[in-house]
Amino acid sequence: MKRHGIPCDLLSQDSLFVGSDARGWDDANSEVEARKKLGYPQTLYPRDQLPSVLGTTEYYGGIRYPGTYGINPLLYAQGLKRVLLELGVRIHESTEARSWDDHTVRTHLGSVTADQIIFCIDKPDRSLTPLERNVFHAQTFLAISEPLGSAGLQELFPSGARLQCWDSDLVYTYYRLTGDDRLLVGGGSALTTFALHAINTPGVMTHVLTGFQKKFPFLDRLRFIQYWPGLIDTTRDLLPTIVRDPGAPWVQWVLGCVGLPWAAFCGDFVARQAAGTGAADAERYYRYFEAARPFLVPTWLERLIGKPLVFALNNAWAKYVQVDRGKRIPDRADSL
Repeated sequence: MKRHGIPCDLLSQDSLFVGSDARGWDDANSEVEARKKLGYPQTLYPRDQLPSVLGTTEYYGGIRYPGTYGINPLLYAQGLKRVLLELGVRIHESTEARSWDDHTVRTHLGSVTADQIIFCIDKPDRSLTPLERNVFHAQTFLAISEPLGSAGLQELFPSGARLQCWDSDLVYTYYRLTGDDRLLVGGGSALTTFALHAINTPGVMTHVLTGFQKKFPFLDRLRFIQYWPGLIDTTRDLLPTIVRDPGAPWVQWVLGCVGLPWAAFCGDFVARQAAGTGAADAERYYRYFEAARPFLVPTWLERLIGKPLVFALNNAWAKYVQVDRGKRIPDRADSL
């Protein structure tokens, strides 16, 4: 972004994960232990110390860590498009990929033939790929406020450090400041996150904002001027799916990227594989993020209880129970 001069409201903002209850505080402590093992810096705030950086006493504590940023994604996408066009990349917006065969992708307007093909896609149709069964949409909502003003800023972040925050609830609430001191607040509800059809009414966002302002009563008169509903694809365990087509190794699929960090990792990874500069342990990543990894509730149960419930149960299990204990991923020779 800095190299190409993309104005996208880039802000350096430490992350703060807060525990909504005693279990959430345990999750924060688990995160501390994981970061220590990896050699990453962090600061743990017990319940009595958290109000020094976040203006509320409603949380059980939290963990803060540096090296994270906020951006305006629309401005970033527009700026990235400009850079790519300047580099000679051809961009075809609003072009639906309907089928592919060999090295050719067919759209409703024409076709494209390439040596390498990467499908980074939300809500794929089953006619395009059977991997469609491994993803489902999650519904989330985002609202933006009027500028807080100096008094509101001081009360929200008493130390002066402007943090990007989220809580430990299953359908978590997240919030951060924009460059012009407006507050972005996002979230959803357990009943609507995996609802079969898109919900566009303001009721869910109103519920999220009511809960948020109860934790920060000094913001009860802050006016939120706009909200957006949206759908984002996720997998059953919240990790992305990365697949190199076994019958066409020049085709890669990236599905279910929740959040910019995973999207950045996946984009970088598959681009390096396509360019032939991938890491020597690329096969381990393909196996780790493969579509066929095990889940608590199997896919075949969708015929009995429906896809929304299967995804909701697996997501809850992945967030609160499932632990990656460093299980050895077998080498290729072991599986022959």
